[in-house]
Amino acid sequence: MRNVVLYQLLSLDGVAEEPSDWMAKADEALFENLGRVIGAQDAVLLGRGTYDYWVGYWPSSDNQPFADFINGTQKHVFTSTTPPETWSESSFVDAPAGAYVAELKRQPGGDIGIHGSISLARSLLEAELIDELRLVISPTVAGRGRRLFAGGDLHRFELLDLGRTTTGAIIAGYARR
Repeated sequence: MRNVVLYQLLSLDGVAEEPSDWMAKADEALFENLGRVIGAQDAVLLGRGTYDYWVGYWPSSDNQPFADFINGTQKHVFTSTTPPETWSESSFVDAPAGAYVAELKRQPGGDIGIHGSISLARSLLEAELIDELRLVISPTVAGRGRRLFAGGDLHRFELLDLGRTTTGAIIAGYARR
């Protein structure tokens, strides 16, 4: 069975919205961690908002290692309408996310990633379909913005690994118990 892995940048107060001034500067440790996470993934789950935001940037980006990965990886986009802009390797899903992802996990392949897509990530956390959390926690308090963990039921995870960047960000991996 495949694992669903959520990779998320967070502030100390849990803000997961697109980082602007609150994310610590990227360094080699951050890029190495990202490379390990995406190196095991052969599919990505995206919400419509993230798709619409990213389709204007990533197809022409050379920001590595993520640009080659996201442009060449199968993207399952949850939406009830077809977006006006197309992006290679994208398929549009108008079905309940929980059932769709549960079936996708049963198919052969590598890890299934979630990058961004806060609402989708929350729904899959509640459905207990996320197997690993790969978090980068910036040493800043954002103060406002959408949070990844915004209520819901208790979920227990165990620490897989822990590291840090030279800029003080914590890199933490957790697996569902």
